[in-house]
Order: sequence, then structure tokens, then C-alpha cells
Amino acid sequence: MIRKMSKMRKRSVIIGAAVVLALAVVFAGPACAAEKKFFAIVTGGIGGLYYPLGGLLAQALTERVPEVVATGQAGSASIANCNLIRDHQVESAFIQNNAAYSAYNGKAEFEGKPVKNLRGIASLYPESVQIVARADSGIKSLKDIRGKSLIPGDRGSASSVDTLNILSYYGMTFKDFSSVDWLPFTVGAQRLQDQQADVSVIVAGWPTAAVVELAMSTDVVIVPIDEDAIKMLTTKFPFYTKVIIPKNTYKGMKQDVATITVMAQWVVDEQVPEDVVYKLTKALWEKGKDGMSGADVLAKVHAKGKDVQLKTALSGMAIPLHPGAARYYKEKNLIK
Repeated sequence: MIRKMSKMRKRSVIIGAAVVLALAVVFAGPACAAEKKFFAIVTGGIGGLYYPLGGLLAQALTERVPEVVATGQAGSASIANCNLIRDHQVESAFIQNNAAYSAYNGKAEFEGKPVKNLRGIASLYPESVQIVARADSGIKSLKDIRGKSLIPGDRGSASSVDTLNILSYYGMTFKDFSSVDWLPFTVGAQRLQDQQADVSVIVAGWPTAAVVELAMSTDVVIVPIDEDAIKMLTTKFPFYTKVIIPKNTYKGMKQDVATITVMAQWVVDEQVPEDVVYKLTKALWEKGKDGMSGADVLAKVHAKGKDVQLKTALSGMAIPLHPGAARYYKEKNLIK
């Protein structure tokens, strides 16, 4: 059974008040309300892409799966979201596939405390590592960042793990910087604008609004990752692939930039019933009475929503699928 609404999900209902109030009108009948179960999708901070996409997906799923009232809930970061699922505090979350891999296998931040109840529903869209430096910092390549002030992402974020993985190629750790501040990427971009930091690592779908706004007011450099480093990273870690951020993605960006990408994924607690996850997975990919699928709804909102496609639903899936999701993909002949 999906658990009854906890204090944490009560807060999520407040966060998504507009959506939930609308649903309350539709599902006001006492008999109908008794049958429905709350299903949380923990996203990211309100300044990121996870938050709006998660809220809209929750609304779309609620309209398509009659027994479920899905709610989007602002979260902290991928690692924190994995911990919530491990402790059975939420049903599902958006996380990066590198965090999913580390969580399930007890690696990196999860050493000695694996999240063995973590299961996959779908890969959503690619999120690229964007290393953003102030132009006046003198940083032109990753070899130049030693001794600078660094923002590797929020504490407990997958981007901080990505940063460490990249630094390992260059023989660096966080001790090799004049300062390290753990901040969400929206705040990190502001620190660069205010000349309070030299370089920030942002892992998100591009163009990222925070970087677009930063580049409009501050001369910045999108720092490439060396080809040899990319080769090492994509060989050592199964969740990375090479990607090119095209020139002119941001103001002043005159050349293509090579980097690595991970996949944003929708994951779930294995305790959620198979039939429920099957219906949610089907609602993500198949059109409802309004002629739109959950993925179609996301595509209307953001450019990255257009990357949410069934053909890449299993790309970078480095953890076991939930049986309900696996059932759907077997029907579609995506897995055996």
C-alpha cells in the first residue's frame, strides 16, 4: 500500500497549493477521497528544472491514474532524495543517474549505507556538467582552477560527486582550492556575479536559466573538459557519456564545449505496489483522454521536456527497474 500522507507530504501539499486545491475540488466526494492515495515526487530546489517539471508531471499523473493523487515536493538534491527513499519517507524522486548508481551500490557518499530499495521508473533527459568561470578569473582550462574559489554544488548533491570525479583526473581534491562553498547552482551563479567565487560546477539541462542570466550581466567562460579526461571518466563510470554544448548556448560563448552528461531519472521505492507503478509508467508515456501523455505535458513547458522520450527511457539506467515499470517496458518490447 502507498502510505498515508506524512508530515513531510503535508508540507509538499502546501508547496504545491495551487495544484492540490484544484484537485481538492475535483476529488471532494468522501467516497472518492477514501479510495485515493497520496504519491509524492520529490524534485529539487525551486530555482531548478526538477521542481516545475515534477509539479506538472504530478498533476498529469493525477489526471490519468484515478486512484492516485500525485504531488510535487521541493527537495534538496539527488543524494538527499535517495536518502529519503531509503528511509521510506517518500514514494519517488527525481535524481541523477550517477547518484542512483552510487546509492544502490553503496559507493561514494553512500559507502556502507546502500539504498537497496531504490528502483528505476524512467530516464527523463540528459543533464550536462557545466563548469562556469568568471572570465576575469584567468580560468581557461581545468588545469587553471587549482587554488581558485570553487562552488561544486549544494552539499549532498550529485554535482559535488561529479566535481570530485572530474578533479581526480587532474590529481586534485577539494583541498586544492582557496575556498569551497556548498551552494545550489542558482546561488552559486549569483556568487560569481558578485565576484565572491571564481568557478562553479552546475549539472543541469542546458540552457540553464541561472547561467543564461549570469552571462547577460557577467563575462563568463564555459570551461571544457579535456578529451583524455572524458575518455577516462566515460570508461570508469558507466553513467557518463560525452556531450557537446554548442556555441552560442550562452552569451559570449564562441566555441563548442566538450563535457560529460548524466541522465535525470525518476526513481521509486520498491515498496510501492507493482500495479501502481505500472499505471504511472504507462501514464508517463501513453496519451490520455486529452490526447497527451505525461511526457507531452513536460515537452510543452521546457526545451528539455522535449527530450523526455520513450526511446531513451532506459538510457543510463544503472539500477534495477521497479517490477511495475519493467512490466510496461516488456509490453513495449524495450526489454525482455
